[in-house]
Order: sequence, then structure tokens, then C-alpha cells
Amino acid sequence: MKNKFILILTTLLMGTALFLAYNQFYRPAIKIGVMHSLTGTMAISEKGMVDAVLLAVEEINQQGGLLGRQIKPIVMDGQSDPEQFAKNAEFLIQKDKVDVVFGCWTSSCRKSVLPIFEQHNHLLYYPLQYEGLEASKNIIYLGAVPNQQILPALEWTFSKYGKKIYLIGSDYIYPRAANEIIKDQSKKWRGNIVGETYVPLGCHDFAAAVAEIKQAMPDMIFSTINGASNLSFFKTLRANNIYPKDIPTFSFSISEDELNKFKNIEMSGDYLVWNYLQGLDNKLNQDFVKHFKDRYGENRSIGNPMVTAYMGVYLWAKAVKKAGSSDVEKVRKNASDLSIQGPSGMKYIEQKTQHTWMSMHIAKIGKQNQLQSVWFSKVPIAPKPYPDSRTVEQWTLYLNNLQESWGGYWQPVDSMI
Repeated sequence: MKNKFILILTTLLMGTALFLAYNQFYRPAIKIGVMHSLTGTMAISEKGMVDAVLLAVEEINQQGGLLGRQIKPIVMDGQSDPEQFAKNAEFLIQKDKVDVVFGCWTSSCRKSVLPIFEQHNHLLYYPLQYEGLEASKNIIYLGAVPNQQILPALEWTFSKYGKKIYLIGSDYIYPRAANEIIKDQSKKWRGNIVGETYVPLGCHDFAAAVAEIKQAMPDMIFSTINGASNLSFFKTLRANNIYPKDIPTFSFSISEDELNKFKNIEMSGDYLVWNYLQGLDNKLNQDFVKHFKDRYGENRSIGNPMVTAYMGVYLWAKAVKKAGSSDVEKVRKNASDLSIQGPSGMKYIEQKTQHTWMSMHIAKIGKQNQLQSVWFSKVPIAPKPYPDSRTVEQWTLYLNNLQESWGGYWQPVDSMI
């Protein structure tokens, strides 16, 4: 009798093990698309985001996956080119049949893929701060809009440094539109825009722009330069004896990950404005930083967009569990009015706009490019994609005119990389 009982128990255990093994290895994986620039001028910014997404996927898979299935990431290189991003999006949705896509950095790339996601009623998790002026049911907006990043920094600088601002940015939709919002708010607060310059993405010649800055003598520089161009910009500033003690630069698109590559440039006294800092003193962040460095190397730095991309995977996973399915439409309906705690604190996706509530830091760069938060929003800031300075119709007209001036694209054709 005892032997018979042992035989039955052994059989049951073996059956359970086989069932679990089947679920783990033979049930079809949930395929997700990951599209960021691994080459071109934006690779300096975006490569780390792929690592962050893959880390989140690895963690979830090690915990048993989602709905008893493993997650299979399919990574595609956007090549810093909006047209390539559009091709990638079409391929991931139509050929690879992914259930969701994580990706894009520049707004010109997001704008180029938006019609594809709407056409196929698919879902993109977009992890970057951007200009706002958009709300699509097919995009989950994880990054800050101007009232959660740029405008609080503008108010702070007016109280600390003065009201003369020089605006410089890469020549595409985000810097153009963001600076339009800055100009509206600056006028309301009696600020003075003393200069405004745009350079092509990937530009390395800043001689004329820096000469203009030197002549204008602003109280501060607001920079929306993106990608590898930032290295050349700061080198040119220093070569012309423009240092933070005289004219500090506030950068809205340089992450800590990129700052780690600025070792030979004096940055002490300049500022980064983000919603996350690697040195945040909370258990979730400390565990995340340790896990990331254990996985990718002790010398790696972690920037805001990387953490946002990482948390985006977990927000999607929570929506999948809530929906009980990885089906695109079911997940989309469950993706908002959702929150998680992560390395940067709480992230809450509101239902009416599919944008995210978040806190923000103004961080001063110190010696060895360490960051110190000098101002922090104590409570999460609600997103306002369309600033009150103009109506939604006026902002839409502005965007339409901008796109038309660029021949239907979201950056000048001659600056397409």
C-alpha cells in the first residue's frame, strides 16, 4: 500500500513537472518589438534603453513570464532615421506579429510611426520626454511633457539666474515646439529670449551658434540638442571660454548615461533636468542600479530614459495581467488608470490622455559629473499635453504649418540622417 502511494505521488509530481515544463518551453512566447537607434547620431542616447528593456524582460521571464508564457523581444535598429523607424514599425506589426512595441527617442521618429500604429490599431510605449501637443489612443506616453520638465525649470531659473534666455536645439519638431511653449510662458513671466538657433541632428559645427551666444550674453542657455551633437556643442562653448559660472546651460535631452561620455569636458555648474537621478536614495532604485550594473558592468551609468523604458515594460506587463491576455486591443483598454512603484518613484498613467504623472529634478552637475538635485517636485505633477497659452486648435495649426514647411516630414529634409 505504501509503495502504491509513493508511485501515485511520484506520478503526480512528474506530471506537474512536465506540465510546468510544457508551459515554460512549449507554449508560444509573447513577442514584443523593441526599436531604438543602435547606429547613427542617436545611438549614444538610445543603446542603453535597449539594455534596460531587455533587463526588464529577463527579470519577468525569470519569474515565470506572463500568463505562463515567456516574453520574446525582437530588437530592430532605427538607425537614427524616421523613415527607418516607420519601416521597422510596419515590419514588427505585420511580419513579426508582435503584441506591443517599445521604442523611439526623437519626436520626428514617433510622429513617423504614429500613423502606422493608428492604422493597425496597435500599441506603442513611448519612453521619452517630448513637446506634448499630441494624444493618441495607440500610444502610452511615459515621458514628461513641458509642464513636467521644462516649465518648472524655467520658473526656477527666473528666480535664480535672471530672465535672459538663449534657446538652442536640434532642428526637428521637439525643440521647435518646446521652444514655442517656452516663448509663450516667458512672455507671460516677462522673460527675454535673446537668441534662438537650430542645428541639424548630427551637427558638429557650433562655431556660429556659440559666437551668437557670446554676443547675446544670456543669463542661461536652454538646450534641446539631442544625440552626439551635444559633445561638440559643449566643446565649442569651452573653446570660446563660456563656462557655467558665467552662463550655465540647462539641458533637457542629455541623460546621465550620456553624461558619462563627457569626461574630458568641464561640465561642473551646468544642469540636467529630468524625472530620475541614478543616486536616488530608495530601496527600489538601489536594487535596480545594482541589478543593472551586475548585468551590464559596474562602470555603466543609468539615465532617466533608460529607467522609463524599464518601467514601461512592467507597466505593460501589469496591463497584460489585468487584461488576462496579451491581445493588443485588450491590453490597450487596460493600460491606463494604472500605476507602479519603480526606481524613479510612482508612475501613474492617467486614462484621459494616456500620459504619465511624475515628479522632476533640477540637477546641478558637480565634479566628476556627479549630479546633485537642487530642486525637486515633492508630489507627482499631472501632465498637461496642451499648454493653456494657446487653444488645442491653435497648437494643431502650428504643428500643421511646421510639417508643411518641411515638406510633410517632422524635420527638415536636408537634416534627415
